[in-house]
Amino acid sequence: MKPWVHAILAIVVPFLIAACDQNGNFIQEAGLEKLSRGVSTEADVRNAMGQPDTVWEAESGERSLEYPKGPAGARTWIFYIGKDGKLSDYKQVLTEENFARIKVGMNKEEVRRMLGRPRTVVQFTRKNEEVWDWRYTQSDASQAFFNVHMDITSGLVTGTSVSQVYGH
Repeated sequence: MKPWVHAILAIVVPFLIAACDQNGNFIQEAGLEKLSRGVSTEADVRNAMGQPDTVWEAESGERSLEYPKGPAGARTWIFYIGKDGKLSDYKQVLTEENFARIKVGMNKEEVRRMLGRPRTVVQFTRKNEEVWDWRYTQSDASQAFFNVHMDITSGLVTGTSVSQVYGH
């Protein structure tokens, strides 16, 4: 190899290694590399990720910790803590697959628990409509907004839409 290739590799490789967890997987969010499902505690999650935006308590004793990375960010992480206080799972919820689970007739709390805190909430009183939106990264790596349209009176979902982010 040419000497300049060695020089570039010597600079780039340490950064690539630092961006991977102990299994060699790319780190999607700072702090995730410190956590292990079934091993890490809620305290470990809070130490790695910080204070959650919202904590959801289930009657079963399980908890969900919500970490929105907005309003400019395009990710919201939810960490699931089992009754035993251990991290059972975590996922980034602003995905097209998760958006497809939003159905007409769902209530605001169901949507909120599935997608986390919306980036914005806008009411269109003449249409009796409230629209929540989340910025996300589409499968082609472009940015878009996922919008959930709700009836103001009932608080139920009436539909969804996607709008493009312009100027990026």
